[in-house]
Amino acid sequence: MSSATPSPASPINPPLVYLVDDEPLLLELAEMVLEGHGYQFAKFEDPTEAWNCFSRADPAPALLITDYAMQSMNGLELILKCKTLRPALKTILISGTVDEGILREVSVKVDYFLRKPYRTAELGELVRSVLRQ
Repeated sequence: MSSATPSPASPINPPLVYLVDDEPLLLELAEMVLEGHGYQFAKFEDPTEAWNCFSRADPAPALLITDYAMQSMNGLELILKCKTLRPALKTILISGTVDEGILREVSVKVDYFLRKPYRTAELGELVRSVLRQ
């Protein structure tokens, strides 16, 4: 399930953000946050589908926001694959099942770890901050 939706109030050429979460309700929550801030986004319930779209994306997304615990591929595996193809990609890993200690065990740089549950305002600020870096 994917969709790219520019917000009517969005600025010219807003950054493209990929949202990946196998929980539809949490995906919708993140979608509302991005839409409210005027970002262009594509959302995916399946990380394999997200990877397939990412590998062909033109223009490439500026930011990947992904859940950690998913069925076919975890969020760190997805981030590693995407950053191997596009090293400048900004990333946010979200999880309610692991903590940020998981990041010590990986060779890929994750820009930010966000613990579930999170406040929508927190996600909006975080996206803005990570994209500014």
